[in-house]
Amino acid sequence: MTQGATQAGVRIGIDTGGTFTDIVAVDAATGAMRVTKVASTPKNPAIGLVRGVVEILKSADADIADVTGLAHGTTVATNALLQGAIDSLGLIVTEGFRHVLEIARQSVPDGYGNSYFWVKPDRLVPLHRVREVGGRLDFLGRELRPLDENAVRAAARAFKQQGIEAIGICLIHAYANPEHERRVAAIVAEEYPEAVLSLSCEVLPEYREYERTVTTLVDAFVKPHVGRYLRRIADELGPELRKVPFLVMQSSGGVAGAEQVMRKPITTALSGPAAGALGSAVIAEIAGFPDLVTLDAGGTSTDLCLIEKGRPTVTNGGSVGPFPVRLPMIDIKTIGTGGGSIAWISREGHLKVGPKSAGADPGPMCYPNGGDQPTITDANLVLGRIPPALIGGGIPLDRERARAGLAALAAQLPGDMSPERLAEGIIEIANWNQANAIRQMTVQRGIDPRDFALLSFGGSGPAQSPAVMALVGMKACIVPPNPGNLSAFGLLAVDWRTDHIVTKVMHECAIDVAVVAGIYADLEDDARKTLERDGIAAERVRLVREADIRYAGQSMEVRVVAPGGPVDESFIAGLIDAFHAAHRKTFGYDYRGRQQIELVNVTVSGFGVIERPAMPRLAPREGAVVPPARRPVWFGGAFVDTPIFSRATLAPGETIVGPLVVEEFGSTTVVFPGQALTVDPHGILIIRAESGEAGR
Repeated sequence: MTQGATQAGVRIGIDTGGTFTDIVAVDAATGAMRVTKVASTPKNPAIGLVRGVVEILKSADADIADVTGLAHGTTVATNALLQGAIDSLGLIVTEGFRHVLEIARQSVPDGYGNSYFWVKPDRLVPLHRVREVGGRLDFLGRELRPLDENAVRAAARAFKQQGIEAIGICLIHAYANPEHERRVAAIVAEEYPEAVLSLSCEVLPEYREYERTVTTLVDAFVKPHVGRYLRRIADELGPELRKVPFLVMQSSGGVAGAEQVMRKPITTALSGPAAGALGSAVIAEIAGFPDLVTLDAGGTSTDLCLIEKGRPTVTNGGSVGPFPVRLPMIDIKTIGTGGGSIAWISREGHLKVGPKSAGADPGPMCYPNGGDQPTITDANLVLGRIPPALIGGGIPLDRERARAGLAALAAQLPGDMSPERLAEGIIEIANWNQANAIRQMTVQRGIDPRDFALLSFGGSGPAQSPAVMALVGMKACIVPPNPGNLSAFGLLAVDWRTDHIVTKVMHECAIDVAVVAGIYADLEDDARKTLERDGIAAERVRLVREADIRYAGQSMEVRVVAPGGPVDESFIAGLIDAFHAAHRKTFGYDYRGRQQIELVNVTVSGFGVIERPAMPRLAPREGAVVPPARRPVWFGGAFVDTPIFSRATLAPGETIVGPLVVEEFGSTTVVFPGQALTVDPHGILIIRAESGEAGR
């Protein structure tokens, strides 16, 4: 199906989590949105996915014929790496480079003060599963020694005999010339056709052999897992839904067709929080806050992302657990603070919160069949800040059991502390954990957080984020409609994306304009063809040129957007100017006029532009105002009789002074004393200090 003009029909976003699968459906013609949650099915997540699609279509009074697209966010690749035993992975390298994974990098987490007790993590591939093959290219891709094909055949036969299912192929300087790697792949396919192969020249055609090797191996390892998962989805969807374009979220902040993802599944390894960041950017634009920090708090952790001028920061380096991968990805910081984070006493007698979590099984103490240690959710329940049942009444909560757990923990602390006082302390520690993470993302980068708003979503985020806003002194706290489903909404707000890169190191005084022009032309052609395979119409294709540049003598680069127009001398000058400016913004200084640069990588990103889902305005209130319910909620050391609003009853333009609580399906927002809530025309909640003094 060609993705050309806007199509009428229903587009569906599906975000699969450990406990629930979130579903959002948007009517392309009217902008009407429907949301739901269904229980995830961990043994076969595809079943929960299809159940959710069927349920959302039923609630929207639509059928399969009305569906024009499915977009899916998944953590299958990440979970495979973090939870699966990596015991069927092999590596083929150039002769003399067998120890590339053993040598790795000299960097030690948390600085050299950690080097006395830090233990290097296990290698992705143990030494006895690394096979060397003769042959050598230089850094320009010129053949110095021919490939030893007999050694390749011997390696393939050895892997077959050992039952190694996935093989990474990473030869020195393959980024400059892929011929040797492609020949290795052809020979292995002849000798061992059942093997799953990943080539570094396809996964990451970029210099730095260690990162290139690890990224290639990660791709090889997750390829069978992602492949099985996507095949299960295709089986469960049935013949009618299989005709609908099925898109998968990538960690870069774009989506790609399932076939494209299968060619390079590593692109989904860090895609989990990316959809939420992109959905936040859409909400920020509508609400008029282009500069903000997003806070996505779930059951186990909180993901934070910096958005400037409506765009999230994209980096080209990150990690999955202990494994460094080098791919374009939304720059997201994760901390171990979520609704299920456990409160505990350290050996020194100090109260701690997280990173240990009760997770979904057994869950907080207040859950049916919950655990035996109090969590943040238990604390919020005891303080009256969340309702006695979650998910529209689907999960009843046991307040007395949570209070008993807090009382038992309080007994381990000095003094006569009540469960409510302990719960208040637990929430305060959690809030400071999040506030300090925000300061690290902003202040340490030279950014004043008082100029930014805080956009809160996820099931447990809005209950505490207005307090976090006050701690940091931010302009406002924004809570979008259906905050528990924002990641699923974000899946419908992102473009197709494909990224292409070539390493070509050239000193400023030796940049060959014709060579650079040729590389950009080839990469742009590759990007167009990739999007074309996904059915993207030519008029919807947008290409963005970038480059990785450094000062001569540096070891790390800065990525900058390249100028438009023909690649000529003025283009190169504009590229160098952009680098100096980016270096000053990133590091606070530059060497313009004092130090020449080196061009390192040439990159092109191709985008298939979609129609963003419209967020309809709220209708004015009709009829009498529905009086809020009331219940005691703990504020400032005592229970306060507090109004409890249903979000569906709030009218656009309405302003309410706290304290108050707003409840809805999937999340709860708490507005603290001294704060005021305003409902914008689209139903977005905007919380500020009542005096207007938050932020600057």
